[in-house]
Amino acid sequence: MAAPDFVRAKAEGRKLSMVTCYDYTFARLLSATPLDGILVGDSAGMVMHGHSSTLSVKLDLIRMHTEAVVRGANGKFVVADMPFLSFRKGVAAALDAASVLMSAGAQAVKLEGVSGHEDVIQRMVESGIPVMGHLGMQPQSVNAYGGFRVQGRTEDAAREIVRQAALLQDLGAFAVVLECIAAEVACQITRALRVPTIGIGAGAGCDGQILVLQDLLGMNTDFHARFARAFLDGARAVREAIAGYDEAVKAGTFPSAEESYT
Repeated sequence: MAAPDFVRAKAEGRKLSMVTCYDYTFARLLSATPLDGILVGDSAGMVMHGHSSTLSVKLDLIRMHTEAVVRGANGKFVVADMPFLSFRKGVAAALDAASVLMSAGAQAVKLEGVSGHEDVIQRMVESGIPVMGHLGMQPQSVNAYGGFRVQGRTEDAAREIVRQAALLQDLGAFAVVLECIAAEVACQITRALRVPTIGIGAGAGCDGQILVLQDLLGMNTDFHARFARAFLDGARAVREAIAGYDEAVKAGTFPSAEESYT
């Protein structure tokens, strides 16, 4: 899979599936699945490091997670998030930041929003860097929103998201993530664009979907977003495995003779 294949998939009417991933071990597992792509998201700041938002995530953290994922992904298409403000300090600084992530092995970068950094997106595309857009609820703007809130619920707000999606396409983005927006608005955007939309909390009308891997596996016990379906009770499975290990150790049945060296 590569960036042009995303556009081709939409033209062929084939849905696209992506998940976030932040480490080598899970990347190895994902490499053996039919997933179309992996996002090394700045959500790592919340999922892996316990922060309350993505704002504390720095470029070097995304670089480190990207390198780990790429080593395990075995050729899977990997997109890396551009962290907070890394693409808002001018074209040169943004290209330098993107270069760090591409050198780490990412095959594309994702940027939140479009207004105010149109020139950055255009120069990245012209420089051979595939760009994935991100509209709707933009976690890096959580303070401006006053919290994590659904976007596009008024006519004016919906119209603005539609306009921004068309602009991202015109600037050369190969796909657009639509996060936490009204499903009707997502459908309108999806019908209007030639490039695919990837939804997260944006309804089933998008060209594809993305979920945080830990949400998909049911491992995030203190966060239950409406759209984050758990396909496994992973938290329970992990707790049961650890309890089984604890019991075996204390009963003296682990390690066994077969698990010991002579």
